[in-house]
Amino acid sequence: MVTRQSMINPRPAQGPTLTQEHAWSVAATVTDPELPVLTIEDLGVLRSVAVHGDHVTVTMTPTYSGCPALEAMCDDVTLALTAAGYGTVDVRTTLTPAWTTDWMSDAGKRKLTEYGIAPPSGRAAIGQGPIRLRLAVRCPRCGSLDTREVARFGSTSCKALYECRSCLEPFDFFKVL
Repeated sequence: MVTRQSMINPRPAQGPTLTQEHAWSVAATVTDPELPVLTIEDLGVLRSVAVHGDHVTVTMTPTYSGCPALEAMCDDVTLALTAAGYGTVDVRTTLTPAWTTDWMSDAGKRKLTEYGIAPPSGRAAIGQGPIRLRLAVRCPRCGSLDTREVARFGSTSCKALYECRSCLEPFDFFKVL
């Protein structure tokens, strides 16, 4: 089985592992329909891929349990893997462990900034310990920290709407979850 961790720290591939890595690379090209600049790998929702013959099982963790984009992502993964020649594709979702913005790749965070969305800053408060406070959100357009929250929810529930007081542009901020 190929997991997100094994793709970050890959081992030399041998035998059937090549097929699993290929299946991962195909699934990893699927984009989030709400954030088309991010792949499901960038977002961190692609968790594992297992191949048994021509059967592929993909496991994904949605950004939250009511994510409206999940069905489209599952369909797109199925279509991509079927088009790549895999016979049977089973896409499963798991809610445990819960998705966190900590799973987002650095490349994904850069893509968000280039797209005009402030990426999550800091790490999610999981378990015990100090709770981090967000002191400022950097404007993805001009880089200013002179910003203010306009609405707690932006274009999707995982984003908040902000305004930059320097360039006067509105922008979404991807919340730290």
